[in-house]
Amino acid sequence: MSTRTARPLFDPPIVKRAVLDSLRKLNPRHQLRNPVMFTVFLGSVLTLLLFLQALGRIGGESPWFILAISAWLWFTVLFANFAEAMAEGRGKAQADALRKSRQDVIARRLANNKLYEMVSSKDLSLGDIVVVKAGELIPLDGEVIEGVATVDESAITGESAPVIRESGGDRSAVTGGTKVLSDFLIIRCTAKPGESFLDRMISMVEGAKRQKTPNEIALDILLAAMTIVFLLACATLVSFSHYSVIAAGRGTPITLTVVVALLVCLIPTTIGGLLSAIGIAGMDRMIQANVIATSGRAVEAAGDVDVLLLDKTGTITLGNRQAVEFTPATGVTIERLADAAQLSSLADETPEGRSIVVLAKQKYGLRGRDVEGLGGHFISFSARTRMSGVDLEGRKIRKGAVDAMENYVKESGHEFPRSLREQVDQISKAGGTPLVVADNGQALGVIYLKDIVKGGIRERFAELRRMGIKTVMITGDNPLTAASIAAEAGVDDFLAEATPEAKLNMIREYQAGGRLVAMTGDGTNDSPALAQADVAVAMNSGTQAAKEAGNMVDLDSNPTKLIEIVEIGKQLLMTRGALTTFSIANDVSKYFAIIPVAFASTYPELGRLNLMGLSSGILSAVIFNALIIVVLIPLALRGVKYRAVGAATLLRNNLVIYGLGGLLVPFVGIKVIDLILVGLHLA
Repeated sequence: MSTRTARPLFDPPIVKRAVLDSLRKLNPRHQLRNPVMFTVFLGSVLTLLLFLQALGRIGGESPWFILAISAWLWFTVLFANFAEAMAEGRGKAQADALRKSRQDVIARRLANNKLYEMVSSKDLSLGDIVVVKAGELIPLDGEVIEGVATVDESAITGESAPVIRESGGDRSAVTGGTKVLSDFLIIRCTAKPGESFLDRMISMVEGAKRQKTPNEIALDILLAAMTIVFLLACATLVSFSHYSVIAAGRGTPITLTVVVALLVCLIPTTIGGLLSAIGIAGMDRMIQANVIATSGRAVEAAGDVDVLLLDKTGTITLGNRQAVEFTPATGVTIERLADAAQLSSLADETPEGRSIVVLAKQKYGLRGRDVEGLGGHFISFSARTRMSGVDLEGRKIRKGAVDAMENYVKESGHEFPRSLREQVDQISKAGGTPLVVADNGQALGVIYLKDIVKGGIRERFAELRRMGIKTVMITGDNPLTAASIAAEAGVDDFLAEATPEAKLNMIREYQAGGRLVAMTGDGTNDSPALAQADVAVAMNSGTQAAKEAGNMVDLDSNPTKLIEIVEIGKQLLMTRGALTTFSIANDVSKYFAIIPVAFASTYPELGRLNLMGLSSGILSAVIFNALIIVVLIPLALRGVKYRAVGAATLLRNNLVIYGLGGLLVPFVGIKVIDLILVGLHLA
């Protein structure tokens, strides 16, 4: 995980910038993007004009009442702008930090004659080949075509630990602005200046550039429709009120100020003021998790995902097989097998080799071996022989893959024991990897290497299952091994001997059934499946092709991050649903609180319905309408607390907590504000 610390919710520099931005957002062209808040903005302007008109008029509506209504409407608009600006500000702060890390680097560009040419990174082009030595910055995004080196990527990922980058494989991509710490790398540039990954990150994390998601657009349309309905209804009230007063011969008609206040209180102002902030804050939570989403659509899709495709190695298992047992052949003591296994692994620096040495130490007390003192010649593992070992005086010890070792034993003039073959089959069926050990051509036994399932992963999958998400493990292992690990980990399904075509076909099959699929990958062979998946998380350490195919990039290159991404996506949807429920319920309560007061002058009989005994119900409702946005800003930015529950439970909780709360809170809040106004002799 990243070492970057989360930014405080109300970081003073961000708050200062948000205050200024909330004023800039008063631009009518910006307000027009949000129909609900644009209506409130127009109401603010209209009531301000009514106040100026009332100043020179004798009698009629109090200009100070009109000013109070106008002031609180402006307050409502400003704090809706402030909520959006706060959400954007967190992204802009990170973008500023990334800009500071961007430097003009002098690079060694290789010419056709293989001579160095010193140029500015700004003058590099797509396809140029550069050499970067220890202590130097990588000038531009690229693919390592030669060399292996440790690279400090802390400027991008926040991680202090260096990573290894090498040519070939799935860890060949490097990012401009990171630093080579050892050795050297020859890199082919895969981006143009100004189009690097760092430049794209800066663009992505700035909330102002965020595109609205389909669900957000649909909710905008719904809110706009509700606003239009209430606008048409309120537009007829003035003339209807005048007609009623003339017909009844008593009462006074409703004023335009009261109609504007009524409209603002009845339209879904709360969710309208917070909707944009909720979406931007969702992307910010992704950024805090060190995940860059290329669009808000991907973040939202993560909340709707119901199938997760997870790679086995590094996600479900620790990624390194561990020796857990020595099984000797018939007639061989386990101590002899453990001794030979450890000797053959003393110079083996792989995690598997080290685990064999540790197992021999822990179980059989084989300690204090002096590698140099043994005077042996160690044989490194090679893909051709598929074995490794050590040659000592009078002994040739080898360990390796079963088929390679079986041929080695037979070529040495010995028989490969039938009992050993049975032990190998049992280990394979149990999901393990067998390594055979031989001494002077005689098979001594088998080392049982096991993929260790990560602690707590089974509980995580059970949690996802409760959320209605199906988990599928993808592995290149044979079906027997895959089935064993899948059962131990608790996944719902698995795909064994996975090929790029098999992954792609599986995703298409799920999507054809109406499912939303998420997967993670880092290799070029993952690119087709990443491009097809609804939520595709590419590892930052992976190939350029994988990062281009995905719609998210995990800067930590942590395969288990996919689970966290889904939780953040669901939290975004839960927050929007909760606040929408609260807002609509809130409007219903304000309707019952404000209508009797608003029409009491036209229809005195309605005064009997003023059960709350409000003295200044109109102003109290408008003030409450503004303050509730202020109160809910932290919730919109932080998000509703995530809980792994099903859709039915979530709906019930929303209705009980936010629905019922939205009905009750306005009555209490409006009454308290009314009492304060009376106490201050303002009503």
